[in-house]
Amino acid sequence: MPLGLRRNKKAKSRESARLVEGEPAGARGGFPDPPGPTRRFVFHAQLAHGSATGRVEDFASIQELYAKIAGVFEISPSEILYCTLNTPKVDMEKLLGGQLGLEDFIFAHVKGIRKEVDVYKSEDSLGLTITDNGVGYAFIKRIKDGSTIDSVKTICVGDHIECINGENIVGWRHYDVAKKLKELKKEELFTLKLIEPKKAFEIEPRSKGGKSSVEKIGTAKGTLRLRSKGPATVEEVPSETKAKAIEKIDDLLELYMGIRDPDLEPSASLPTRRFAHSWNRIFFGRLSWQW
Repeated sequence: MPLGLRRNKKAKSRESARLVEGEPAGARGGFPDPPGPTRRFVFHAQLAHGSATGRVEDFASIQELYAKIAGVFEISPSEILYCTLNTPKVDMEKLLGGQLGLEDFIFAHVKGIRKEVDVYKSEDSLGLTITDNGVGYAFIKRIKDGSTIDSVKTICVGDHIECINGENIVGWRHYDVAKKLKELKKEELFTLKLIEPKKAFEIEPRSKGGKSSVEKIGTAKGTLRLRSKGPATVEEVPSETKAKAIEKIDDLLELYMGIRDPDLEPSASLPTRRFAHSWNRIFFGRLSWQW
């Protein structure tokens, strides 16, 4: 074969190879490429007071998760107070927040006994830390030793606060409930309507909601981030440094505002974001304080 023809043939082969490599997906024969497999996240769940194990999937927010759990166990979503991860106990260190480990087991705590309690506010601080479940139920996360509330043994960690002095607060965020309690006048009696989570037939000592010493939640390397708006996303587990920074913010929120909000995100409240921003500036060496 003449040398010139051989060079022309090699050039055409290289050109054809480039065309094949550069052609858009689905260009061959006019048929689109088959879609890649969609990753499905399936979680196991039980009712904390005892039930069979159910499977929940296809949710992108706390509201959707509660609806899925309610559908599995044939209850109303409004019956669910909150969820804990990997334990059926009322363990405030294992609360489900905005993140869910890919191997976490979900326990749903549902409404149990209702109770009405009169409390005399002898001190400015009641000794309560309030949080909420993200869908309108505020509840007690911690009770300080020796505080006013600590002396009222019928009030327990995990109790949902339904009414304060006859005013229904369902739908309020935790910081609004904390503000309401703080504004109550000293040396006066006030009334709380509470709902405690339904319990199994076992007697345990009253919990103060302190930090748990059990092992870290979950074993998966990723977490499913639940958002109030937009789809859920898979994220890496926060680094130890980031986790410590979040815990410090959480401690300051509890100290000055009586709330705990470990899942700070852009959708968080304006006061919470301002507080977090202020702490970030302090933590990284810029001494300032803003509210």
